[in-house]
Parts: sequence; C-alpha cells; structure tokens
Amino acid sequence: MAGSSRSDAVEELRGLRITSLDDDDEEEEEQEVAIDDDDDEEANDYVVLGFVKKPKNSSSLLRHFFPSKAGGIPAWLDPINLPSERSFLCDICGEPLQFLLQVYAPEDMEYAFHRTIFVFICTSLACLRRDQHEQWKRHPEKPSRSVKVFRCQLPCSNPFYSSEPPNKDDKPSRAGATLCTWCGTWKGIKQCPSCRKANYCSEKHRVKHSQLGHDYDCQRLRVASDSCDSSLSDRGTMTVELQQVACTTIWPEFKIDQEDESAFDTQMSEDNGGANSLVTRNRTDDTIMSLMQAFEGDDEKKSWAYFEERISLAPEQVLRYCRDPGARPLWPMSSGRPSKDDLPKCSYCNGPMRFEFQILPQLLYYFRVRNDVDSLDWATIAVYTCEASCEASVAYKEEYAWVQLS
Repeated sequence: MAGSSRSDAVEELRGLRITSLDDDDEEEEEQEVAIDDDDDEEANDYVVLGFVKKPKNSSSLLRHFFPSKAGGIPAWLDPINLPSERSFLCDICGEPLQFLLQVYAPEDMEYAFHRTIFVFICTSLACLRRDQHEQWKRHPEKPSRSVKVFRCQLPCSNPFYSSEPPNKDDKPSRAGATLCTWCGTWKGIKQCPSCRKANYCSEKHRVKHSQLGHDYDCQRLRVASDSCDSSLSDRGTMTVELQQVACTTIWPEFKIDQEDESAFDTQMSEDNGGANSLVTRNRTDDTIMSLMQAFEGDDEKKSWAYFEERISLAPEQVLRYCRDPGARPLWPMSSGRPSKDDLPKCSYCNGPMRFEFQILPQLLYYFRVRNDVDSLDWATIAVYTCEASCEASVAYKEEYAWVQLS
C-alpha cells in the first residue's frame, strides 16, 4: 500500500490506537524512561485502556485480522518462524510458557507496518515469585524469567498478508507452522512415533497428552489406518480430533477492545459507573482498603490510593497502553519499581527500551483463576519494548517485562 493511503490503512488495521511521534518528540531520546520515585502519577495524560470481551465470531481473532486478544492460543503474526530453542520455556521450571495476551500495535515505519507484542507466562506462582527476585539482577548473562515478551513486525509487503485490509470472509492466505497438539501455541517439533499425527513442542507436553488418553486414541488411529475396512469418515474425524488443542487448562479466549481513558468521567458515581460492572466499585473499594490497612508507611498507602483512584474510573480494565515518550506505568506500590539502570538495553540494537503497556490482575478474574494463596497473581506486569522498534534477522525479538507482585 503506497502513498497517503498507508496511514489510513494503519488506522483501520491497528488493534490499539497509538499516538504517533512528532519530529520534536524524536529529539527527546535522552529523556528519563524509568520512574521518578517521588511522583506516583503517570508521566502522561493520554492512556488507552483495554477491556476483554467475548467475540461474536471466534474467526474474527484469526491472525489475518491482526487482533488484540487475551487467552486461547496466539494468533502469530509471522506464522512460520516462531520462537524456538529454549526461548519458549520458563527459565525456572522448564515448562513451556502459556499464552497470556497479544497487542496489535503498528508503528509509523515501513518495516513495522504490522507489529504485534506477545506476552507469555508460566502458570506457577512459585516461578513468578522467583522471577521477581531474578529481575533485580541487573543485566545477567543468562536471565531466568517466567514472563516473556516477544515483538514481531512485518513491512506492508510481506509473504503472509495482502497490502489491503482483509474482508470478514477472508481466510489466511498461507498455512503456518505445525503447532503442538497439546497446547496449540508453540511449534510442534516432536512427532508421535506411533500415529505420526500428533506433534509436540516438548517432551513434557507429549507426556501430558499421553496421560490424558492419547495412547488409546493413537492405537485406534493406527488400527483405522491399517484396516482396509475402516471408513473414510472415521479417519477424518480422528484426524480433526488430533489437530485440536488437547490441553484443558488453556485460558478462555477474549478480544481486547480499546477506549481512551479520557472518555471516563473522573467524577463517575457508583450507581452510574460500577453498578453493572463485573468488577464493581464496591468490590474494588473493599479490596483496596484491606490492602492499604496491611501496608506500613505513607508511601505505599499513597501509591495504592492513587492507583485505586485511577482504576476505579473503569474497574474492568485489564490493560493500560501508552507509548508516548516519558510514559510510565501506573504502579500499585511505591516499592518494587525499576530504576532507569534496572531496565536493560535492547538485545538487538543496544538502544533504550520504552514502556509500552501494563497488564492488570483483573485479567485473572476473566480467566477464572482461583483466588487463593497458591494461585497465579500479580499487582502489575509492565512491558518495555525497543524504543526504535529495531529491525533484526530474528522474526520474534524478545523484549522485557517487569513484574510487581502484590
């Protein structure tokens, strides 16, 4: 797509709106990126909020519609060259990471005409706690993380998508990599030696599928394939079953809708603003008050009070997005924030990283995660990405997440 139509296409395709940078903004590269510990407020006024919603049609979340989505399985932007080696594993327990969400956020650059940020997490709270300690080790040679972020971007002209916005009835124009039969997320690099129909990203997922009953299904498929009397319909049914995601603990799938924070009245009343919310104002107030009583010191109480004030305007928000220069997260607590020196440089261009969005724990409510001491939980997850959205030969570039636990 050439000329003036390009900006219109970006606006039509983008999943979350992004404020473009003026030339004057680009001169502010030396501006402080990290948090000013003496100021609890965000450094920006323009924030886009993300809300989860069940899609009317699940096909609307397929990759060629460039969705922003949470739960389910990722809609890989580059469907072929997926993260590999050990990059898709939790560095602490070695389990393949589970898909959390993705944000479609194209940049006003030809090489990032399409751009999506993917976030994955280990479902073990013990790993997340260890992760929080590991992130304080400044620039370790081999970081141990249980939350990983990948950035993928493509130019307008690419092998996977048309230069024109898709129609609602369009199908992906090119098949993607073979995915794991168990999780449906990572590349299936290990094939079942018996049926040769199931593929797995790891030995752990092969074992889990076997424990769920794949060995029995595999035997049935082998008999059906070898028998001349087997019906074609039975074979077709079994093949479809093997191609489905077998894991029963994948989080439910939602689309992410966006809304400017400024659209919410700062004086929203309880009756008008929270009565119909799944996460009601009363519930938010009770939770925040109990947490504030547990905190020692005015700084923590001040942080929670300001956090509650901003969040209560739209209690159902699960994501806060702002890639403006100088943007920073809305931190629930004054402790556990990174300084500028705690944030690494981009692994590919050695340039600075910039805050892009944060993920709120309300998302776990929609994922129906149990609210007990051993269940996955966080105060916020702040995602930082290369300020220049640099190009590199690797399709999925690993970015950075800072975890603040409650």
